[in-house]
Amino acid sequence: MRVLLIGANGYIGRFVADRLLADPAVQLTALGRGDDADVRFDLATGSPGALTRFLDAVHPGVVVNCAGATRGGARELTRHNTVAVATVCEALRRSGCGARLVQVGCSAEYGPSQPGSSTAEDAVPRPGGPYGVSKLAATELVLGSGLDAVVLRVFSPAGPGTPAGSPLGRLAEAMRRAMQSGDGELRLGGLGAQRDFIDVRDVARAVHAASLSAAQGVINIGSGRAVRLRDAAATLARVAGYGGALHELDGPPGALRPTIGHPRTESVGHRVDGLGHHRTDALGHHRPDPLGSRGERTDPEHAAPAPHPYPDGCGSWQQADVRTARDRLGWRPRIALEESLADIWMEAACRI
Repeated sequence: MRVLLIGANGYIGRFVADRLLADPAVQLTALGRGDDADVRFDLATGSPGALTRFLDAVHPGVVVNCAGATRGGARELTRHNTVAVATVCEALRRSGCGARLVQVGCSAEYGPSQPGSSTAEDAVPRPGGPYGVSKLAATELVLGSGLDAVVLRVFSPAGPGTPAGSPLGRLAEAMRRAMQSGDGELRLGGLGAQRDFIDVRDVARAVHAASLSAAQGVINIGSGRAVRLRDAAATLARVAGYGGALHELDGPPGALRPTIGHPRTESVGHRVDGLGHHRTDALGHHRPDPLGSRGERTDPEHAAPAPHPYPDGCGSWQQADVRTARDRLGWRPRIALEESLADIWMEAACRI
């Protein structure tokens, strides 16, 4: 089976490439913007006609699209997540290769869900930000293309290679800095969100299974279990051997929080020195200074509710219903979150 992999250098794409290369029945060709791609092509700016000519020359049986952007403004996200997929779909329609398309989507397409619920594929998508909107638009393009296609909606990927700027990556980096400096206390914010973490290697297995299957439509890829980020932090501390105290800067609604003033939404990493000026917590989330704008300490009982800083626009809860993946792909997650976190920590600990 000849497979064309788009986005082989990305977080998920690297593990998909490894998985496909391990299959002796697969001939893999990587297409991307980097110099190490077999074929250099930018989906956001390249024409469908040019991609069609390449497809006709290579004649793949499966096209896997792992490319996309997770950060940037609405225009950039639309260009890399939506326009790029439109180019792929149009090129496949024009080509005579008849390839199957496996599109890697994202749970941010669903948006916020009811706490305690599991989100199935028939849920009405209500993305809470431009990233989710751009990915949902891509999914709709794929589903309406008339192609032999499947969209894997991946929930919160974790494990080796986790980007340092992601919530789990920032958590590991904060813990590394605390251990390196001998800090016996670690103050963390944004730990109330609950997410369905799935190891990136299990995601790669799902992509491989989808490439071999005849399944179409949308299929959720997750663990089927929501985990509170504060519990993930405690697990990470255990695997890292961090014996210090973890202090949460924002607790459940109605609970008293440490005296941190009135939270506001700011860009990640924003910092200004001085009284009453803005700082970031150990996860890179914005928080005000303990002193108010006039150097006065604010009252925690009258503080505004802390926003959810988790960056996917999905509110406080997400949990996948993964029965479709089990029934139609024969896929189940294998790697426990503790192993994923141990791998994240191993990489963070090596960054000196």
